[in-house]
Amino acid sequence: MLTSCYSIRVRNVNGAPQLDPFSERDDYYRGMDVVEIDTVLNKKLTSKDFTYIIKESDACESGKINILEYRNTFGGILLSAITFGNKRKVKIKYVCEKPSN
Repeated sequence: MLTSCYSIRVRNVNGAPQLDPFSERDDYYRGMDVVEIDTVLNKKLTSKDFTYIIKESDACESGKINILEYRNTFGGILLSAITFGNKRKVKIKYVCEKPSN
């Protein structure tokens, strides 16, 4: 039951994260400019997998992602079970890569 809530973090070792000097976070992302997305992914009956497209925005000057974290929760697992895997609630955090000079 306790292992049903987990996070997976992927980090690029070749770049630097985009910083936010005004960030008041006190977690792994301290001092970084974090974009958080809390959404439900809908899978069509004809597709085999989920794809969530992160659109270009002003939040990501470089257009590249440095850190990506995917979080699954017990509520997300219940929603997936009730909908037979067609809906999945996820929390995504990402930090853009610092623009190169």
